[in-house]
Amino acid sequence: MAMLEPVDRLEVTILVDNVTDNLSTVPSFVEVETARLWRRGLRLWSGNCICCAAHGLSCLVTAYRGDRSHSVLFDTGPEEAVFERNVERLDVDLGKVEGMILSHGHWDHGGGMLRALDLITLANGGRDVPTYMHPGMYRTRALKAPDGSMRPFVDVPSVDQLTKRGAAVVNTTEPQTILDAMFHVSGEIPRLTSFEEGMLGQYRQSEDGKGWEPDPLIMDERSLAVNVRGKGLVVFTACSHAGVVNVLHHARKSFPGVAVHGVLGGFHLSGRNEQVIPQTVEALREFNLAVIAAAHCTGWRAVNALSNAFGEAVVPSAVGKLYSF
Repeated sequence: MAMLEPVDRLEVTILVDNVTDNLSTVPSFVEVETARLWRRGLRLWSGNCICCAAHGLSCLVTAYRGDRSHSVLFDTGPEEAVFERNVERLDVDLGKVEGMILSHGHWDHGGGMLRALDLITLANGGRDVPTYMHPGMYRTRALKAPDGSMRPFVDVPSVDQLTKRGAAVVNTTEPQTILDAMFHVSGEIPRLTSFEEGMLGQYRQSEDGKGWEPDPLIMDERSLAVNVRGKGLVVFTACSHAGVVNVLHHARKSFPGVAVHGVLGGFHLSGRNEQVIPQTVEALREFNLAVIAAAHCTGWRAVNALSNAFGEAVVPSAVGKLYSF
């Protein structure tokens, strides 16, 4: 059984997401980007002060217990410029980041890693940054086109590249509980549901580099969990290639007796996975979630279905939002 000590408070800042939304109303525990800017002293609106949406995800996650706090960076979005711009616009102190987690080996989550390390080490006085990886992340991946050709993805940074930019790489398939047991990085997520099939059509380069092999399950994907006192687990899913239902089952099994309070991240219910929206919605009912912060690759059809089923529990993510649990 994994150990995960309760925290008193949890804050999540969305640094990169597919969506920007400063107009929709939000509950009291969520602050939108423009409210943050105004609170910081902004008095003249323009496009030069707001964040940029991009296809990807990055979250700054800060947990508090007593007089202690720890922060981790969960993914870094698709590329360096949007990550750096949004960090600057939100006035985020990256010097407090004590760990970086790549959820899985896809460019839209790891494209900003090297610049993120630059910015963290510049702000923290040059200290190495523990960086949590999975050995399956580094293989070249591709989608198979209808004509049979392969359309490769850019690789995520290698261990050598990360190390040269200040990462202390922790490269393992095993779960990790870190920073005063405030954060839990899962190990490989068991695939139990019949309808969550991963990313069909994805391939990876063979070990010898001479061919391609099917890789729909993306077994290097991990989730992040924090146990908020009096509420329960807040689970970060990144993309949910494992299936959001599988992710939540695994989180609940890892911490028996602890309720799952909320889930934040991409649910991968767009594209061909739109066909499993009804099964996903039905399977989520058993978790009695208080917060469903759908992000990134969830897709608008799934957000609509979730909202119809779970009402005010659905608080979609957008770049610049601050969630306080």
